[in-house]
Amino acid sequence: MKSSLVGALVIAGTLPASDQALAASWSQFRANSRLTGVAGDTPASTPILRWTYEAGGSIESSVAIVDGVVYVGSSKGELLALDLEKGTLRWKYTLGDGGSIGESSPAVGRDAVIVGDLTGTVHAVDRRDGRRLWTFKTEGEVRSSPTLVDDLVLIGSYDTHLYALERNTGKLRWKLQTEGPVHATPAVQNGVIYIAGCDHHFRAVRLTDGKTLFDIPLDAYTGASTAVDGDRAYVGTFSAVVFAIDLRGRKILWRYRDGDGAFPYYSSAALDHGRVIVGNRDKAIRAIDTTNGKTAWKFVTRARVDSSPAIAGGRVYVGSSDGKLYVLDTATGRKRWEFDAGKAITASPAIAEGRIVIGAQDGRIYCFG
Repeated sequence: MKSSLVGALVIAGTLPASDQALAASWSQFRANSRLTGVAGDTPASTPILRWTYEAGGSIESSVAIVDGVVYVGSSKGELLALDLEKGTLRWKYTLGDGGSIGESSPAVGRDAVIVGDLTGTVHAVDRRDGRRLWTFKTEGEVRSSPTLVDDLVLIGSYDTHLYALERNTGKLRWKLQTEGPVHATPAVQNGVIYIAGCDHHFRAVRLTDGKTLFDIPLDAYTGASTAVDGDRAYVGTFSAVVFAIDLRGRKILWRYRDGDGAFPYYSSAALDHGRVIVGNRDKAIRAIDTTNGKTAWKFVTRARVDSSPAIAGGRVYVGSSDGKLYVLDTATGRKRWEFDAGKAITASPAIAEGRIVIGAQDGRIYCFG
């Protein structure tokens, strides 16, 4: 319980004051603006299925959980708000114009829910009733998940830009052009955005004006989002390498590759007590020691792991394309529990308010607690 409280306080310290009330929730992809994948509370050690919901379209994005409500997007072109306790529909927002939500996961602020779609549109929806507040059109697919910091929405597009939009109006504050699609979700710490891209670069970008502070070539296509912990950042790439980056020294600390592995890291890493925990398309979930970049443990599933792990109470929660949600011990990688959904799980689990919520490719949303 003590570690959960400390985690919640650390998360709260990275958020603007208006959003600190959301810190114990799972308000965006990877739980917080540093994208650590660490929950602020701990669910039951042996989860029980509480409810399922049929969304009617594939669930590729991860849910957000705030104040007893689950927010999730589907390939059917709908953003849903579900009651966390009962699994009943509170409201439904339809994108229109053939819109579909891919991997973009909703981010929840004080008044609005923000999400991107595959037509390139960013939507802001009223949290209370699902009413459209504003939209912003990019020139490419939006698979990046939004990060909300201060009065800005940060989100990437396949039109090669990272955008900063005004939270209340959707007006463009600034945009940064890269050399490839911006798939990843931006991480933010102390007024600096950290993001790796499909153009093989890792960038540090000033939040206020979008100016690039430094750029490190990774020589690898990157679809995963970066996790930030103090002076370090961690990200896996399609070259089968996980990088540890020294943010203060502006250099690569170590490169991790497991043997002759050649399978991509699409999963975004989670951070837990000196370890980086991440899934790989070679079917495995790995824990890497942050001090030396060596394998701490490895757990093998029956199919590739695109789902990004969530950490809570000494447990790793992660989905696999073998159709299972796994719960592993963070220290040893030993399996503690599993649930067979029957269809691939590429979305990532969200953990808040004593519940674990995740969607599957068959359109079902599962809640455990």
